[in-house]
Amino acid sequence: MTSKVKYLGGLRTESEHLQSGSKMITDAPVDNHGKGQAFSPTDTVANALATCMLTVMGIKAESLGVNMDGASAEVTKTMAADPRRISRIDVNILFPETYGEKETKILENTGRTCPVLESLHPDIEKNISFKYS
Repeated sequence: MTSKVKYLGGLRTESEHLQSGSKMITDAPVDNHGKGQAFSPTDTVANALATCMLTVMGIKAESLGVNMDGASAEVTKTMAADPRRISRIDVNILFPETYGEKETKILENTGRTCPVLESLHPDIEKNISFKYS
């Protein structure tokens, strides 16, 4: 088992990662009867894409001897109706420095093949961009 999720009432859940004991709260978004005081479940999906991309690129960067410390991502999730679902995720990866052509190509390819991206439904539009300082 990976995690346990408890419904706290008021459209809020608390998830516990069993290996580490860390916890995360989700709320329903304001546009869907919620308070919007925490990530919504669909926000966590979009955010998971960015964290997965940064993580696998960080693993690859270490093996290439490239410093990625300080890299970040800007995430935008767009919802569709009927059925209510994620229709688009935009992820803009921002690197703190410029790398060589070979390292850049390898890092970008690694990000574009992360497990979360590979797991998302093909109908979800995914716009990925990379910017270097």
